[in-house]
Amino acid sequence: MTQMLEMPRVQQCTVSECGYNHDGCTAFAITIGRAHSECDTYVESEVKGGMGQVLAQVGACKRSECMYNSDLECRAPAISVGSGPDLADCLTYQPK
Repeated sequence: MTQMLEMPRVQQCTVSECGYNHDGCTAFAITIGRAHSECDTYVESEVKGGMGQVLAQVGACKRSECMYNSDLECRAPAISVGSGPDLADCLTYQPK
């Protein structure tokens, strides 16, 4: 039997250019990518997308060398997304 994990919340996102950001991330789930821990879900758009509620979670993380990553899943209690080397980066990323 597989134990269901609680996905970490996107506690804060300061990337106002993203179509999913309405005073917080309204995507159902985001993916953190390889280069600079960027948010792969980021989309620069004037069209507002998402669930309409600030409930986003981290669905997957490709940064296996992050201290919070286990089996390509994020185990941090929550993350923050903001400007880093890319426009929308996981600011919670910490190398092992």
